[in-house]
Amino acid sequence: MGVTRLKRKDRRNKTFSRLEVQFLKLATNIELGSRSTEKKGNQIAKNNEVLAGLSK
Repeated sequence: MGVTRLKRKDRRNKTFSRLEVQFLKLATNIELGSRSTEKKGNQIAKNNEVLAGLSK
C-alpha cells in the first residue's frame, strides 16, 4: 500500500496541533507553583541581592 498524502486541512491541523503542544509546554513554566519554581541560588536571585546591596 502506498503512503497516503494528507489533505490540506489535515496537514494544517497537524502543524497547528504540534505548535499548540509546544506553546503549552512553554506556558506551563510561567505559572507559579509549577515544577520550575525559582531556585534559591539562581542568577536572578544573586543579581537581586547585589542590587539590594548597592541601593543601600
